[in-house]
Amino acid sequence: MHLLDLFRYTRTGKSRAQSLFAGLTDYHTHLLPGVDDGVETIEESLRCLEAHERLGFEEVWLTPHIMEDIPNTTDRLRTIFERLRQAYTGPIRLRLAAEYMIDPLLSERLEADDLLTIDDHLLVETSYFDAPKHLRELLARIAEKGYTPLLAHPERYNYMSEPDYHRLKGLGVRFQLNLLSLTGLYGPHAKVKAEKLCAGRLYDRIGSDQHTPRQSEALERMAHTAAFIRPLSSLNIHSHQQSNKICQSKY
Repeated sequence: MHLLDLFRYTRTGKSRAQSLFAGLTDYHTHLLPGVDDGVETIEESLRCLEAHERLGFEEVWLTPHIMEDIPNTTDRLRTIFERLRQAYTGPIRLRLAAEYMIDPLLSERLEADDLLTIDDHLLVETSYFDAPKHLRELLARIAEKGYTPLLAHPERYNYMSEPDYHRLKGLGVRFQLNLLSLTGLYGPHAKVKAEKLCAGRLYDRIGSDQHTPRQSEALERMAHTAAFIRPLSSLNIHSHQQSNKICQSKY
């Protein structure tokens, strides 16, 4: 079913199984409680996961920050993840990874093989304002370790332009769309860039990058509006994510 047809169905009050995100994966959230600038308590995590259930998501990756300013350890994150898994009784599959800032701490964790990955993908981010030094070399090291770099929210990097995106794609980098960028949450510039990257079919994964219960409300308000669905329709995200799941099953 085309996504714009899906929009018409959901407006008539059809079931959650026919919603925009039914059966899909959210590859980027900050719903692990008390570890970064995301949700603070398990209760908040559960509220957010309930909203993901209403939206129809089947799987959610919890991807807390790891950077020099937030030096989370793998063991600590796994311990807190297990607490949340025990507290959550809903149908969504919870998975643990991390979002790594491209900084010296990532280099250390990479050399130590101490990483939380999304299957064979390593979720990474950069400063919003400045390109990291030696980016090409670090991407090559990530690939040498057997991981595919997955760049979080490329539409939000002010220093990146269209040639930068195509250059990164040529280096084997995959892109993750922040769904909330399409709502204008991060400003008009990020919204326009996200729409252009959607139109160019440059995204490989979707994620909410959710940090608070309030963002659940924003996503639920927008999820069935034509203005939100139209950019996503060019991605054909249902068949694309099904293809991703087939690829993941090989590992």
